[in-house]
This record gives sequence, structure tokens and C-alpha cells, in this order.
Amino acid sequence: MNSAVPIDLTPRLERVFDVAERQTRATIARAPDFFPMYTEQGRWTRRGELWTDWCGGFFDGIMWLLYERTGDAWLRDRAEHYARLLAPRRFDREVHDLGFIFLNSYAPWFRHTGDAAFRHAMIDAGRTLALRFQPRGRYLCSFIGRDSLFIDIMMNVPIIYYAARETGDAALREVADTHCRTTERVLVRANGGTAHEGLFDTATGEFLRQSTHQGWSADSDWSRGLAWSLYGFTTVYGYTSDPADLAVARRNAEHWLTRCGGDPVPPWDFDAPAGPLRIKDSSAGAIAASGLLELARTLEKLDAEGAARYRAAAFKLLAALCGDDYLADPATGWEGVLRHGVYHYHKGLGVDESVMWGDYFLLEAVAKALGLR
Repeated sequence: MNSAVPIDLTPRLERVFDVAERQTRATIARAPDFFPMYTEQGRWTRRGELWTDWCGGFFDGIMWLLYERTGDAWLRDRAEHYARLLAPRRFDREVHDLGFIFLNSYAPWFRHTGDAAFRHAMIDAGRTLALRFQPRGRYLCSFIGRDSLFIDIMMNVPIIYYAARETGDAALREVADTHCRTTERVLVRANGGTAHEGLFDTATGEFLRQSTHQGWSADSDWSRGLAWSLYGFTTVYGYTSDPADLAVARRNAEHWLTRCGGDPVPPWDFDAPAGPLRIKDSSAGAIAASGLLELARTLEKLDAEGAARYRAAAFKLLAALCGDDYLADPATGWEGVLRHGVYHYHKGLGVDESVMWGDYFLLEAVAKALGLR
């Protein structure tokens, strides 16, 4: 266990694993081979719009985290089975989310077995994602189209770094490095905030403007996007050791802490107007908690004071998310783990519900806090 965890927080962290195991087993029994994305009135839906199919790795990743906690052979068997179902997607050209899909499923599988086939699957996924690179604008385009760059891709570009490292492919590394610098230039604001999307002229590569699909407005602070950037640039720094990447992550973290103020769990957009539109997004909080813990670990030998500050902020976030207001009670029939998440506010998808990435990143953050990852 991480000795820095407040002693009164530990039982609540352990309870998250208990709830997640119960809910995961029930979901597998109720709907075998189904990859949940968001709930409707607390039940995982199979009839709603996906917008894009990007969440399979999170459900499988939860199974791996549960196996690592319990050593239960059945959980490992299910984790391997669901990972096999994802295998064809390593060549999926329709999404920009191959890091989400394969780093949370095949990375733990490879870590536990050393089987080269799983390493090669991740390399394939990294090479496939790199095919989205637009030489004129110097970025990886989103699933929306060739003119679109999403902040979300910062959490997926690490699989290109992985493929580059494992193969020694300098061209892959150049794609990843270039994408990060373009993202920093056009999506990360001077104050550390982030835009959801950047739009480019595909003929010339000229950057046109910031935009959004999921934020309140083009110039607002969509909280999940900020969390993606914070965590993404921190992860990228682990591959590059480039001070520019760490500096962006820290700017994002400082902006996050400033905007959250006294309430650690953010609204879905920090600039959403007060009143009924300003609802919470626990999933953004879960991503940020795990990202802040990763940033704290990264800074241990570089800035101990900064590391302690970010770790304390993560624990404050986890204390809220693990409380009764957010952690689901399986006895009520709620099927997710973390309540009060938001998928797509404007489309009305998963609003004030459980979302699979919220469940995953909460469990991942808890595993880090307890010293399991």
C-alpha cells in the first residue's frame, strides 16, 4: 500500500474494488461478450448511439485490474477472452482510439505472459493509428475527418510511441513527436486550459480555429478534455523525457486545480452556466485523479513538493468519488460503478449516468493509490 494514502481513505478505496468486481461479474453474466459504454437510468444500454466505438479496452482493462487485485483465475480467463474479441481492431482505420483499446487490454496481457503475439498486436495498433497522420497540418486526425484534431488523441498517441520504441522505427517516433507539438500549439491554451478540437485547411495544412463537439463552446474548458491532456502529456513524457511534454502536463494540472477550486469533482464543462446545465462529470474526475497520481510519480525525483501537491489533490478527488454520492450501490440495481458521469451532453448520451471510462479510470486510480500499479 502507498504509505501516503490517508488512513481513513483506505477502506473506501478497497470498497471500490469490491463494487467493481460485483458489477463486472454481473455484467458478464447478464450480457456475455458485450462491451458497455454508458448507462440509461443506471442500466448498460445496447440500443443507444455509440457516436464512435472506442470503449472496449476499458471493460477488459477492469477485468485485468480485478485479476491483479484478487488473483482469481476466472477473472483472468474472462480478461483474456474479451481481449481476443478486440484483436481485429488493431487494424481499425475508423477510430483514433487504438491506445484506449489496446494499452488497457493487451499491455497487461503481455505483461503477465511475455507472449510476443500480444506485443505485436500493440505494435500493429500503433502503426495503424499512425496512418491518421496529416503531413500538411502535422497532426493525427480524429475520426470526424481529415481536418479535425481532438485533444483526446493525446491519450492514444502513447501506443505509437510504444510501437516506435519496440521496433526502433524513427518515422513512427517522428509522427508521435510532431503530433504532440501541434497539439500543444493549437489546442493547449496559455493558461493551461484546452480546446476539444482544432480544425485545419486540409489543402494547405493551415490551422483555422478551435472548435468543440462535447464542450459548452469552442473557447470553454471541457473538463474531460483537460483531463485527457493532463494525463496524456504525462504519459508521453515517460517515453520522450522531453521537458516540453512535462511542462504542458503541469500547466494542465495547475489549471485543473484552479478551476476546481474547493470542489474536487468537476462539472462537465467548467464554463457551463450555473443552474441545471452545470452538472457533474465524475468520469473527468476519475481520469484526472489517475493522471495526477501519474504526474506525482513522475515528479518524485524532480520536484518532491510538486509531487506531494498533486498526490494530495488526487486523494481529495478519490475521497469524493469513493463516497456514497458517486460510488454505486449494487443493491439498488445500478449496473455501473461510478455514478454521475457524462458522455456526450449535447447528444444526450450517458448524461448523469455511468460511463465505462469513468469506471475504468476510477479503478486504475485506486489501484495506483493502493500500490498495485
